[in-house]
Amino acid sequence: MPRGRRATTGPDGAPPEPGAGRFYMISVVSKAYGIHPQTLRLYEREGLLKPSRTDGNTRLYSDDDLRQLEVILNLTRDLGVNLAGVEIVLNMRRRMEQVQQEVTEFVEWVRQELARAAQDGWQERLQQALVRLPPTPLARAADPATGDPLPPASGPPE
Repeated sequence: MPRGRRATTGPDGAPPEPGAGRFYMISVVSKAYGIHPQTLRLYEREGLLKPSRTDGNTRLYSDDDLRQLEVILNLTRDLGVNLAGVEIVLNMRRRMEQVQQEVTEFVEWVRQELARAAQDGWQERLQQALVRLPPTPLARAADPATGDPLPPASGPPE
């Protein structure tokens, strides 16, 4: 396959959509970010980056790969995090995004259920299901002379 052509598979393993983004060869990425191509290969070996490949096995970096690279470079250059720490941070970010998605889906499900319940007249059924109990004291007063608990009041105060 000629150099600079689009990858036959995207980052998710599926063929990229036409016009789905641009792809960059390793030499272009290394020059743009001021890092050696071997560093990019190391990041790939460590599982920090996963560029797609052409039929000729040329690495092609997508816009998503470049955003990931910027995070890696920020952590290593600016914050002094080693590659093991970068892996942990990236895994935590992925997990946080996953949890956020699950929470969003749950909130949407609750909204749908509340809307459905409102249409079904759940307020009336809830009122019928509730049993009203008289209030009970949380603590009983003690007899000052003996320290024994006083009996509960038999009626409303006069």
